[in-house]
Amino acid sequence: MYKYYRNGVSILSVLDTRRMKRTGLYPVKIQIVYRRKQKYYPAGYDLSESDWTRLPTAKGRHLSDIRYDIEDIFIEMKNIVKEILASGPFSFEILEERLGKGSVSVNDAIKEKISRLEQEERIGTMKQYQSLLANLVKYAGNNISFSDITPEWLYGCERFWSADRKKKSSMGTYFRLLRAIMNSAKDNGMIKECLFPFGRTKYEITSSGSRKRALANEEIKKLMDYGTDNPETEMYRDLWVFSYLCNGINFRDLIYLRHSNIINGEICFIRTKTRNTAREARMIKAALTSEMIHIIDKWGNGRKTSDDTMLFRFATGNENVSEAKKIVAKVVRNCNRVLKRIAVEIGIEPLTTYSARHSFATVLKRKGANIAYISESLGHSNPSVTECYLAEFEKEERIRNARLLTDFSTEMQK
Repeated sequence: MYKYYRNGVSILSVLDTRRMKRTGLYPVKIQIVYRRKQKYYPAGYDLSESDWTRLPTAKGRHLSDIRYDIEDIFIEMKNIVKEILASGPFSFEILEERLGKGSVSVNDAIKEKISRLEQEERIGTMKQYQSLLANLVKYAGNNISFSDITPEWLYGCERFWSADRKKKSSMGTYFRLLRAIMNSAKDNGMIKECLFPFGRTKYEITSSGSRKRALANEEIKKLMDYGTDNPETEMYRDLWVFSYLCNGINFRDLIYLRHSNIINGEICFIRTKTRNTAREARMIKAALTSEMIHIIDKWGNGRKTSDDTMLFRFATGNENVSEAKKIVAKVVRNCNRVLKRIAVEIGIEPLTTYSARHSFATVLKRKGANIAYISESLGHSNPSVTECYLAEFEKEERIRNARLLTDFSTEMQK
């Protein structure tokens, strides 16, 4: 469809019909011919022979988008070849270095990321990348080049992991981590924009379908009013309430609050999650309400001996990263167990510690709070992140309201 020739180098966009895929389609490739040697580089699409024939004049959106993407890839390849020829003789080795098929592999990039995370003591994220690497090796080996990763490669990986009984949530996490690696490679010039395999008309990461639970106002009241003679149940219920009132604070940050975090009647903290990643650390401020003071008095660490005294009694503040992770995991596990039991008793859907954060944001949104305020309270980088964060809950509300249109269980009020 597209052709270019210069100084003995031919570039063509072709439908590689040498071997049909199981889908009955053939891969679209960019063919480079030099001194009777030819190599094929995937363009990231599979087409039937009839669609390939129709592609140059296709007017439908799907085929038109594919044609524009292939054209972009062809032009990019042509420009790379021109740059190589401008600086000296052409070779496939130089071309593949420019395309990311050189010495640095995807495996290497992930290993470097793991090393960096370990130095930053971000152990949880480090383990996620370790798991990603292990599962990529199972699919494609120890030397995956950046140019190998096309939309078709990613769909094949998804099928492989599905057959390996990976959960959708796990696969979603792996693909998001891999996308981050690919983004870094793109920013560093290792792959070109047109060869980036994620996005619309390319590979789109599917949602796991897991529902992030946000409680309605009346449900939160039921939870706060829940009575029990069991101190453990009461304590974990109160911790959820504290998290909810404290801007949906993550339990890791909650457990490691100190008295020094209380400043002028507010709890001020920086999220551990963003402390090492954000360009500018964002201080989150939550008004210290009477309910929160009551919870601190009831379950806190007793009398303050210094500003460094922990607010709650779960940690000393002297733990290393691994020990801290175990403490947080234990508290979250116990709290989720209690919350599950309470939810059954008060007749609401199951909830977790994380639902406190979602509930904080959603209740404020439904009460008419400014998005910018909610964004600042959550510690998001900008309001657009918050709008995406809240979008799924607004959809839930629209679905519930749509059902009211055919709900004839109650009489109409005059």
